[in-house]
Amino acid sequence: MPSEKTGEKNKNLTFSENYAKDLFSFLPLPVFLVGSEEEILEANLEFSKITNYSEKELLGKKIGIFFDEKNFKKILEEVSEKGCVQGKKVNIVTKGKNKIPVSVSAKLIKEGGKEGLGYFIVLFDLSDIQKTEEEIKNTRLALLNMLEDTERERERAEEEKNKTLAIITNFTDGLLVFDRENKLSLISPQARSFLGVEEKEIIGKSTSELMNAPGLKELINLFGEEIKKVFREELSLKEENLVLEVTTAPFFQEKDKLGSLVILHNITREKLIERMKTEFVSLSAHQLRTPLAAIKWTLKLFLEGDLGQLTKEQREFLEKTYKSNERMISLINDLLNVTRIEEGRYVYQPLFYDICDVTQSVIDLFKEEVKIKNIKLEFKKPEDLPKILMDQEKIKLVIENFIDNAVKYTFPNGKVTVSVIRGTSEIEVRVQDTGVGIPKDQQSRVFGRFFRGSNVIRMDTEGSGLGLFLAKNIIEAHGGRIGFESESGKGSTFYFTLPFKTTRIK
Repeated sequence: MPSEKTGEKNKNLTFSENYAKDLFSFLPLPVFLVGSEEEILEANLEFSKITNYSEKELLGKKIGIFFDEKNFKKILEEVSEKGCVQGKKVNIVTKGKNKIPVSVSAKLIKEGGKEGLGYFIVLFDLSDIQKTEEEIKNTRLALLNMLEDTERERERAEEEKNKTLAIITNFTDGLLVFDRENKLSLISPQARSFLGVEEKEIIGKSTSELMNAPGLKELINLFGEEIKKVFREELSLKEENLVLEVTTAPFFQEKDKLGSLVILHNITREKLIERMKTEFVSLSAHQLRTPLAAIKWTLKLFLEGDLGQLTKEQREFLEKTYKSNERMISLINDLLNVTRIEEGRYVYQPLFYDICDVTQSVIDLFKEEVKIKNIKLEFKKPEDLPKILMDQEKIKLVIENFIDNAVKYTFPNGKVTVSVIRGTSEIEVRVQDTGVGIPKDQQSRVFGRFFRGSNVIRMDTEGSGLGLFLAKNIIEAHGGRIGFESESGKGSTFYFTLPFKTTRIK
């Protein structure tokens, strides 16, 4: 009969065996026992999952069907020699012939001094690790490619920057670049030369700070601290005897304003040539006016009979000559007026006048002409208009120019309407006709010097093309506005406005 100690020993042994078996099954790693004949004696659930074999299918199978036989033989030989191995990498073959990378750790099972009874083997699935390593490798390659691309783009950007700087450095115009905070970020050598400034003293400063910088105050005053849009404004730097044409332009990235560009174009030579041309025209006009005046008075003596009676044929020839001479004198006067405007000497003598009386006096000059052409000339005016501060003779010139063009280029049986309209702060004078109109592609040049529409040149070869240029300068000098509306073949409407009160006339 077994002793009490023996019973206790057997009980503990049974508990240990059960514990070991439970632990074997519970392990989260694939674990299996291999006998001395390399057959599977026992395998846990994780090994069944990784191989896709059921536990029953696994028992008794040769281990060689799960691994590359040659490589696994070497592992078992090493285990037999050393007693254990750890971390040997091999591929396990599943039931579906898929290969899964695993790490193998194995221990030789012995009992007493006997040879090995078998092997206890644990696997660690390396799939996720290899996948992660592959992802890391791919990520590393992608990063390297990105770095290479970034480096190439940096080199390309650097190259473009150098090209841009080379263009700016050699550009004949001066350039200033302000950022979105209106701080000066770049100034070209030509601009530094124009303005007489040093780059290190002004770069990074705002427009308000640059107001105190020598050479920049007049420029900043031109476009303001907020850098308003300026197009071809002239800036005279008297100390340097330099005239610059200033243009500002904002630049954007999509809809985001990045800053402003200021362009300085040297027009000193052009202004000198313009002044020389103006002086030449003025001198020539003055020289021509004297003999033309003498011709006029000589012709007048003949026409008035002071030098004897004329035949009908002689009178007709002299009258044509007199009219031609008058046109020449009118052209000379227009040229002189243009030169005075360009030189800033077109003097005005403003007084208060009734605009309706001034307009009526001009209309009266055309009574005979409209009668001959059978044109209806209508004058519309309001009651009780305040007097306007104006240079009467200059405003008469404007109205006369408008009506003369309307009558000249309106066909017989047409209509010309002159209107004076009272506004809230200004008076408007409009001259509307049913004449030939102005071609659309030529309308932008109407107020330019020497402009005459292609359609009216064929109708009337006379005219200098200076009338509307003079009119524009006269009205703008009075602080008013001038404009027109026209459609080819349907007529035109020219208009100008004068403010009720003008405190200053240029």
